[in-house]
Amino acid sequence: MKPENKNETLLLEAQKKLKKLKIFYIHLLGYIVVVMLLSYNLYIMAGPYKPFFQWFDICILVAWTAFIAMHGWHVFKGKIFFKRDWESKKIREFMETENQSKRWE
Repeated sequence: MKPENKNETLLLEAQKKLKKLKIFYIHLLGYIVVVMLLSYNLYIMAGPYKPFFQWFDICILVAWTAFIAMHGWHVFKGKIFFKRDWESKKIREFMETENQSKRWE
């Protein structure tokens, strides 16, 4: 592969990952809005159809929570929050920022 083609393929892969991440965050925002609305609906619910709508709202909440979890798993697969290198990288970053701030003292 030529270097230009390799850079182009890396750019395309990065753009695909960014698009997946962007779609996930839009999905997450919609989920949060719907959870707030359904929670409010559960709070104010009254009347003869209350048991049906409670059951229906809870089913929507459970199903959407499962879907958002699967979507997040698909987008963030293989990314663990605290890898072994994470601690050493953070220590290095803190040391660099501390050294930079003390240079002028």
